[in-house]
Amino acid sequence: MTSSGTNPEGPAPSAAWEVLLPAASAPARARGRALRAALRDAVRSGLLAQGARLPSSRDLAADLGVSRGLITEAYEQLTAEGYLRSGRGAGTWVGGAVRAARPRARDLAPRAPGARADFVPGTPDLSLFPRAAWGAAHRAVLAELPHHELGYPDPRGLPRLRLALAELLARRRGVVADPERLVVVSGVAQASALLGLALHARGTAAVGVEDPGSPQHSALYAGAGVTAVPLPLDEEGLALGPLRSSGVRAVVTTPAHQFPTGIAYSARRRAELLDWARSVDGFVLEDDYDGDFRYDRAPVGALQGLDPERVAYTGSVSKSLAPGLRLGWLLVPEALTEAVVERKRTTDLGHPALDQALFARFVERGDYDRQLRRCQRAYRERRDAVVNALGEHFPGARVSGVAAGLHAIAELPQRYGPQERFLARTAAAGVDVHALNQYAHARVPHDDGPVRLVLGYAHLSPPRIQEGVRLMAEAVASG
Repeated sequence: MTSSGTNPEGPAPSAAWEVLLPAASAPARARGRALRAALRDAVRSGLLAQGARLPSSRDLAADLGVSRGLITEAYEQLTAEGYLRSGRGAGTWVGGAVRAARPRARDLAPRAPGARADFVPGTPDLSLFPRAAWGAAHRAVLAELPHHELGYPDPRGLPRLRLALAELLARRRGVVADPERLVVVSGVAQASALLGLALHARGTAAVGVEDPGSPQHSALYAGAGVTAVPLPLDEEGLALGPLRSSGVRAVVTTPAHQFPTGIAYSARRRAELLDWARSVDGFVLEDDYDGDFRYDRAPVGALQGLDPERVAYTGSVSKSLAPGLRLGWLLVPEALTEAVVERKRTTDLGHPALDQALFARFVERGDYDRQLRRCQRAYRERRDAVVNALGEHFPGARVSGVAAGLHAIAELPQRYGPQERFLARTAAAGVDVHALNQYAHARVPHDDGPVRLVLGYAHLSPPRIQEGVRLMAEAVASG
């Protein structure tokens, strides 16, 4: 399509004559009316955007094979109506009187909009993401990656990444890491879904979940057709009596740092849990969501290392790098490997090859170890800030679960209750904080006893932690 002049706001729209072609083919008597209607609709819909320059009447008439008079008449009519604007010798443009309806793209990402302080657990400090090192790895991988590795990958993952992860996980988490039984997944969520599907195919109808625990576990296994059975905890971890009487043959656990209570399963309870799995020919499904972060001693090793044929092990980079990367791993017992790999194949044909090669290089060169050390220093400082702020603003508060992970449990003295009133006042003050009982599967009012809070701190700087705890104290004091 030809066009006179230039458009400082962008090139002339190639769609101008295309949207008018059907109208140009209308019967002669209706052609002018059809051209005006088609041009009007194109402006209303936004196909011809505000400020776009239209072809000259001579050029558009030639493109459409109609008389110039029809185009001139259409331009004049729509200029009078406000759809177009023109200037002597300056051409014709789409006017600004009509506001075309634009499609919406809503953002449903989980956030706490408008909160003055957000203590909801689950998010790391995304400003710690190693952009420079990640960018360097990305450039290097693009330069060196063989063309054939951009094809459909092994559904388990690139061999290079599975080897790198096997070495990393054996060294840092004490797992028995066979690269042939390691599957690269889109985070722990996909790992759980794949395990649920594999168990369901074996006839498993129910899986035990910790109570209190992550609500995502129940939803993910339910999505695979497996019912979640809440099981209580005691001071050592999952309570064995209710587990044995439940009748389940698979159970989801967070043994290195139970979410949300912060319990590290005792050595005795770990052994008892594995004995139970062997006795029922079942499986323990281990979610090692923040196992790398322990501040008082070396991290507790993964349960999987004690019996890799009874424990399926899952982890991800969501707490160490960023959840938006959607990158994790799953180590599968031999009995479940074939089913899990086939489910992975039919689900997405494998994780993106470029992302896998990038992360493999990141691990191989020691960048991931450096990132973990950096995060550990930052999160230890923030843990200390939580403890100090609570001691200053809530005298008598008891804090637990602070030796590891990215959140702490705060139990406030009786005078700050009842809990429902405390939460209502802090919410009114713009503080987003969750109570411990909000993670229980059977949600019951908690009007008696002390206030128990789950305080996520990884995403907050020490000054923001101090300010948020101060806001909570002021909200309660002013009530």
